[in-house]
Order: sequence, then C-alpha cells, then structure tokens
Amino acid sequence: MRNSKDQDELYSQQVPAGKRKYFIDVKATKGGDKFITIAESRKIFDNNTGTFYFDKNKMFLYKEDFEKFNEALQNAFHYVETGEMAPQPEYKDEYRSAYNDDEQRNDEGYDYHTNEI
Repeated sequence: MRNSKDQDELYSQQVPAGKRKYFIDVKATKGGDKFITIAESRKIFDNNTGTFYFDKNKMFLYKEDFEKFNEALQNAFHYVETGEMAPQPEYKDEYRSAYNDDEQRNDEGYDYHTNEI
C-alpha cells in the first residue's frame, strides 16, 4: 500500500554512482501538473560519531522550464565532450518576483501555476 506522499509519484529511476546515488522522479501536483525532482544522496562518514549518514540534496524542475534546462544540460555535455562552447541562448527577462521564495517551495505538492499546495 502506498502512503499519501507517494501517491503523486508517477515514475522513478535510480542512478548508482559510487558513493552517490541519483534519483530522478516524475511527480504530479494535486492539480495534475507534472514536474521532475532530481535528488542526490551521498554516503558520508562522520569522524566525530564513527558512523555513516546520508546527505541528500533535491532539485525541482517544473514543466515550463524543461526545454531551457534540457538545452543548458546538452550544452554542458557538449562542452565536456568537445571543449567547444555552444552558443548561449538569450532569454527574455523572465525573472519572477517569487524567485527568492523558491527555497521555501520544498513541498512536493506545490502547484507552481496557482501558488497553492
């Protein structure tokens, strides 16, 4: 049985990478809008306690940003592989006044379009 937090998870893939593991999940808001979360989990040894713990970082990627994010990621891959800079796109001023509030948007039920959870 899935708990209510997992009910919005539509797709999940784990990518093992040594001491790290990446998690790529597709989820949906209560309004049905899909978004992606990318999480990194690193196993770290705490010298003070002599135990291991996991440090997790998570990023939310909303549907309206997929194309720009994908282009930037492909440009970065191209640079790593070839050493050649791809032309940098010029974006219109799309700075959102709510940008500074993004750190508070850690609830996976957040609906980016309605500003509701």
